[in-house]
Amino acid sequence: MSASILVVDDEPILRDALKRLLCLDGYDVAVAVSAEEALGSLPRGGYDVIVSDVRMPGLTGLQLLERSRAANPRVGVILFTAYATVDTAVEALRLGANDFLLKPFEMEDLRRSVERVLRLSRAGENGRSENGRTARALPPHPGGATLVGESPPMVAVRGHIVRCAAMPSNVLITGESGVGKELVAAAIHAESARGDRPFIPVNCGAIPETLIESQLFGHVRGAFTNALAANPGLFIAADHGTLFLDEIGELPLAMQVKLLRVIEDRQVWPVGATKGVAVDVRIIASTNRDLPTEVKAGRFREDLFYRLNVVHITLPPLRERRADIPLLVKHLMRRLNAKLRTAFVAVEPEALRALVDQPWKGNVRELENVLERAMVLGGGDTLSLQHLAADARPPVTPLERGLRDTLRRFERQHVRDVLVEAGFDKREAARMLRISLASLYRKLGMLMMWCAVGLG
Repeated sequence: MSASILVVDDEPILRDALKRLLCLDGYDVAVAVSAEEALGSLPRGGYDVIVSDVRMPGLTGLQLLERSRAANPRVGVILFTAYATVDTAVEALRLGANDFLLKPFEMEDLRRSVERVLRLSRAGENGRSENGRTARALPPHPGGATLVGESPPMVAVRGHIVRCAAMPSNVLITGESGVGKELVAAAIHAESARGDRPFIPVNCGAIPETLIESQLFGHVRGAFTNALAANPGLFIAADHGTLFLDEIGELPLAMQVKLLRVIEDRQVWPVGATKGVAVDVRIIASTNRDLPTEVKAGRFREDLFYRLNVVHITLPPLRERRADIPLLVKHLMRRLNAKLRTAFVAVEPEALRALVDQPWKGNVRELENVLERAMVLGGGDTLSLQHLAADARPPVTPLERGLRDTLRRFERQHVRDVLVEAGFDKREAARMLRISLASLYRKLGMLMMWCAVGLG
């Protein structure tokens, strides 16, 4: 049975956009233009999650949160606002909010927040043992094991995943933003003996410092003013599964001490509790920071670093595995077609060359954003150079490149020109280039891959 969600916002454009997004994800979505209308629909609605703006005419989102929780303590509530303060965030948590998003937020952040709220809700429905731990398993993070690429760096990463999955050790994943650290963490979890247990991702940099202890370790009912219901916390939600601590380098020093204690003692102390709760959680952490440098600077605890860095996986940036870009484009286009309801099936060679040649400082995430813009603005079934955003269309000029990239690009273009002149006779092209036929085939690797993938 599909989960039911109520979206509350007085802005019609955002309200309708959120409804369309959540409906595409398979949820049963209703909308309300005010907190008053939302409260009026609660008796007949029986919603699993309420997604609401904070600032609205009449009753605020915080008042909606308080009254909806009083009417149904089980309903999950996600609040968002463009006017957040620490006091507002703290008050939202004290009133029982499950998450707090800042506008403008990424739609993917909302998706993950809704999934996380539903996981926690189902954990409660599935029953708990006397010490409060989840008694039944939750499904792993959906689609988390999707890794695309056949380049040597990605083959090596897959080997690391298989080896890590076979052992219970903590794992530290490092790499630039957008390289897919969460996908690797989810793949390790899915391949491990914990694969049928919860996979809980946490962005340590997205939770205000005043809220993170309660989010991670939970709190008991009455722990502070307006704590109307107990919050089990993400460690307990991930019991017997995997907790993915994304951007661990952003964790405040005070919380690093408490996290270290949880790792060493294997138990958490919810805020306001008089005794600890035993947990069995595998920790996978990730960061785009240089943690050894952070340790030397006193911004990250050395003992915690060694606890997390039992196994270390480094993900290469996209510019160091350009051979994977055609495969990634094909994969992302298929996924975006389902999301956008478009029908792109191919990419023109010039457009693909432009995509391969980009520096991609934002890595796979940036590539996906460029493709999504192109598919929204473009038409037909073939992505052309004209469809690409201006920042992805023109190749970087040679003066802005490193010497190696410039020479490689010139070589590829020269080989293509000679092939055309030779009528695509490879023996004749090799003779004209004054290289062996075997050398020509090696140099044609990238060009032949473009043609072979075809993106059809």
